Amino acid sequence: MLKILHLISSLDLGGTEIQLAKLLARMDGARLQHCVVSLIPVGPVGEMMRTRGIPVYSLGMRRGAPSLSALWKLWRVVRAEKPQVLQTWLYHADLLGLLVGKLAGIPALVWNLRCSNVDMQHYPKFSGLVVRILSGLSGLPDVVIVNSQAGRLTHAHLGYHPKRFEVIPNGFELDQFRPDASAREWLLSEFKLPKDAVIVGLIARYDPMKDHQTFLAAARLLRMTYPNAHFVLCGRGVYPSNSMLMRWVKDYGLNGTVHLLGERTDIPRMTAAMDIGTSCSFGEGFPNTVGEAMACGVPCVVTDVGDSAQIVGKTGRVVPPRNPEAFARALSDLIECGPEARKRLGRQARARIAEQFDINQIVVRYEELYQVLWSKVLAQCDQGEPGLSHP
Repeated sequence: MLKILHLISSLDLGGTEIQLAKLLARMDGARLQHCVVSLIPVGPVGEMMRTRGIPVYSLGMRRGAPSLSALWKLWRVVRAEKPQVLQTWLYHADLLGLLVGKLAGIPALVWNLRCSNVDMQHYPKFSGLVVRILSGLSGLPDVVIVNSQAGRLTHAHLGYHPKRFEVIPNGFELDQFRPDASAREWLLSEFKLPKDAVIVGLIARYDPMKDHQTFLAAARLLRMTYPNAHFVLCGRGVYPSNSMLMRWVKDYGLNGTVHLLGERTDIPRMTAAMDIGTSCSFGEGFPNTVGEAMACGVPCVVTDVGDSAQIVGKTGRVVPPRNPEAFARALSDLIECGPEARKRLGRQARARIAEQFDINQIVVRYEELYQVLWSKVLAQCDQGEPGLSHP
C-alpha cells in the first residue's frame, strides 16, 4: 500500500483545506493510505479528518513566524509514518516539506499550488521571499500540481521550472452542493429580509486578495438602483468586529444591507440561498466558492483572474478585477434579467460543473498521479537505490 503524507499550511475552514478533505474522503483506501500534517494548530477541517480515521498532526507553528523546531517535529512525524510520497499544499508547506523530504529521503515529492496573479505587496515580506526561494528550487520535486491553467502560467513567469507540471482543477460534490428552493426562504426569514430582496453573496475569508473593498464599493453603486439588494458575506475574519470592513460599510452607506456572518458550517445551505454568487478576487487560481455556487444552480459574477472565466463560461458574467463599476453593472445585468432567467443560467451552471468538475473525476486524476509515483517508487526500490525501503 502506498502511504502519502500531506503537509498543509493550516486545517482551518478554507478552500484548499476543504478540497483536501474531500479528496481524502473519496480515495481508494485499499490502495492508498494518508496522513496529514498542519503547520499551525489543527483547525475544524483537521478534526473532521480525524473523525474519518485519518491521522492528523500539528507542528504547532504560529502564522507568519518561521520555526526551526517545526523542522524537527516534521522529521519525527516522517520517521514515524514512513511515507513514500510527500505532498505539500501552499507555499510555506512547500518549502518546509522540500527541506525535510530531501533530508529524510522520501522517494517522491509533490507540490500543490493553488493561486495565480498573486500581488505579494499585500503580504508579509517573508512570504514573498518564500515564493522567490521556491522558484529557484522548483526543479527538485517530482511533480508540481496547479489547480488552474492560469496558475501554471503565473508560476512559470515567476521562474518555476518543475520536471512536470500537472493541472488538476478543483472538484465539487454535486450531492452536497445542489439547488435548494427552501434555502432562500430560510435566509430571508433568518435575517428578516423582504420577500423581494435580491441576495448577492460573497463567500471568502478576509484577505487582501479577495478584495472585499471592491465588492462593497460595487454594492454601494448597485444599491442606488436596487434598494432591495442585500449582500451576504461569509468567511474567516468577516465579522462585524472587523474594523476595516465596518469602516467600508459605513463609508459606503451600506448599514442594514450588508450582513457579515463570519465562518459558517452550513455553506451548502448558505450558497443555495443566494440569487447571485460572486468572486471579487484579484489573485485567484480556481475559486471553490464559484464552483460551489454553480453546483447549487446559482449564476455568478466573477473577476477575470485565474481560470474563473473558463469555469463560468456563458453561465454568468466576467468583469475585470478591481473595477467596482464593471462589477456593479454585471450584477445589475443579472438582476434585470429576472428570477426565471437566473434559474435557467443556474441550471446550465450546474450542468457545467457536473460535466467538467465533479469531485469523483478529480479524485481519479489524483489517484492516477499517485499510481505513477507508486510505480516510480517500486522501480527505485527494485534498483536498490540508497535510502529507499520497499513500501
